[in-house]
Amino acid sequence: MSTPALRTSRTDLQEADKNDALAPFRERFSLPEDLIYLDGNSLGPHPVGAAERAAQVINEEWSNGLIRSWNDAGWFEMPSRLGDKLSKLIGGNAGETVVTDTTSLNLFKAIASAVRIQQQDAPGRRVILTERDNFPTDIYIAEGISDFLNSVNAETNEHYEVRLIDEDLSLEQALDDSVAVLALSHVNYRTGAMWDMDAVTAAAHTAGALVIWDLAHAAGAVPVDLNGANADYAVGCTYKYLNGGPGSPAFIWVNARHQGRFWQPLTGWWSHAAPFEMADSYTAANDVRRFLCGTQPITSMAMVECGLDVALDADMGMVRDKSLALTDLFITLVDERCGEFGLELITPTNHAERGSHVSFRHPEGYAIIQALIGRGVIGDYREPEVLRFGITPLYLSYTDIWDAVEILRDILETRAWDVPAYKNRNAVT
Repeated sequence: MSTPALRTSRTDLQEADKNDALAPFRERFSLPEDLIYLDGNSLGPHPVGAAERAAQVINEEWSNGLIRSWNDAGWFEMPSRLGDKLSKLIGGNAGETVVTDTTSLNLFKAIASAVRIQQQDAPGRRVILTERDNFPTDIYIAEGISDFLNSVNAETNEHYEVRLIDEDLSLEQALDDSVAVLALSHVNYRTGAMWDMDAVTAAAHTAGALVIWDLAHAAGAVPVDLNGANADYAVGCTYKYLNGGPGSPAFIWVNARHQGRFWQPLTGWWSHAAPFEMADSYTAANDVRRFLCGTQPITSMAMVECGLDVALDADMGMVRDKSLALTDLFITLVDERCGEFGLELITPTNHAERGSHVSFRHPEGYAIIQALIGRGVIGDYREPEVLRFGITPLYLSYTDIWDAVEILRDILETRAWDVPAYKNRNAVT
């Protein structure tokens, strides 16, 4: 797909929409006509057919099939079957991904597994490295594992710690021979900044660390090639750019080279080599299924497939081209039309360093977002003072971007945000 020239009149953008090969995908989502949805990086919209698929699970497979549906409707194999589908979107192979649990739980499993391998291969490595501006749960999970390991090893000198990359400690400085695991978000949740997966993975491996990528803001939004990058583990959610539904199950990917060695402590019965033998001791499955835990949420998981099928029908190169064109357009229009109102761009302008959302900082960011929502433009707010806008190419048009910025300009110019209702922090964003 060739990116349209960045012309910024509404007429030009209407013409770009007419020539947009991805425009038909908008019909595959259920979206209100009078709303511009710029929050698909937080919760993707409802794919057409998802409600019907959920009803099928409830009214046919559950109501009529009852327990037989674990076999007859393929419920038991669903985590692996969907994992194989999702793997195609992230550069994985069949048998390397399962859809299961939450991103936080899967990150716990991945870090635990990576630490276990390092305990065997390089026992002196006891640092879990991440970045200070990572999504908070990623830091919390790393801290939880570190605290747990230190509690069980209280009588030894095996002290684990979490080290944070920030403005005072670069990745290059932090990657020393004490690092066991590097866990990073491919695309930063707040700024939209994107790491070079190939380069970072290679640097970590050279330093002797294993690498875990959180793809929550990357899968379905930017091209990802985990095997091409030689990554070790990856986790992510399905309810953002993959449009799986609120709280839909997450995924975990494990490079095949670790299969046979990888381990995780949540050894529930679904990860057993023979779960229906009801053995009185645990034997792990000999493939990625050992990263499952307990019984899966089948209705929610069934809806995940609807979003995956839409994503798989789209050409990822075309999606990326349009994402960059739309984010360039958004950044340019805000600069041209809202430049006098103190919005500070915190998203990289370099294409190679940018995901698919755009963020600005403003002292009244919260109130401005509330005013935008009141005018039918849904973005979201993140501390500190960040207005965040998800740019999702499968259902956003070039004209949508123009109209959203025009509404933003009007709100800033008229100070429509400066009312108590929009400044009330007790409101849900």
